[in-house]
Amino acid sequence: MNADIEKLKYRLNYEFKDKRLLREALTHRSYATENSLDYHNQRLEFLGDSVLQIVLTEHLFLLYPAATEGDLTKMRSALVKQEALAIYARGIGLGDFLMMGRGELESGGHCRESTLSDAFEALLGALYLDAGLQTTKDFIIQLMAKEYPDPTQCLCDLNPKGALQEYTQKHHNATPRYDVVDLSGPDHAPSYTVAVFLNGNKLGSGTAPNRKSAESAAAREALKELEKSQVQVQGDICPQEHPAED
Repeated sequence: MNADIEKLKYRLNYEFKDKRLLREALTHRSYATENSLDYHNQRLEFLGDSVLQIVLTEHLFLLYPAATEGDLTKMRSALVKQEALAIYARGIGLGDFLMMGRGELESGGHCRESTLSDAFEALLGALYLDAGLQTTKDFIIQLMAKEYPDPTQCLCDLNPKGALQEYTQKHHNATPRYDVVDLSGPDHAPSYTVAVFLNGNKLGSGTAPNRKSAESAAAREALKELEKSQVQVQGDICPQEHPAED
């Protein structure tokens, strides 16, 4: 175990008893291939995904006693999607500790959303095996509360296209249209600008390295503009439940 990985215990507020589990959680498949290792973090990722699902299912169920099954499912889906997991991973600086192959590292793999989200799930799997469910649950809930104090807000933050579509269908019986209005940059680093329209009116625009992310950015801007115009987007889209009292 190298000194850098040892520092992770301070960010987790937990020291692994079985250091091999932590090392496995931090080992990307590319590193295992280059170094002829017989382990990498994909099995732990599988386990961590299941642990995260059950922890958040119970947490949201207890936190929002009046929420419908549909509302709970939407919140859970938003909180466990790739973008959210990458946010949690960045919150503890997980990318700094990943062991990756040279090519993957040079291409910025330690910052890549998909790599961070997979590693975060692997870390949860390792933590579950090393410390048990309660410690893992406490870690997940505390980290989630730090990034999303109000879980309902994640519906708009992490799924802006879904939030915008739900609003426009409810109030205008129409679906937003996304158009690429500009594509620039070299082939290896393109820049997409997408505008979102409703009934021919532009609601917002966004720029990102790929079309999917640019569409999300455009939807996010549209939601902000609707909020500025005093439209109650949050109340219409996100369940306004109150946490269960102790």
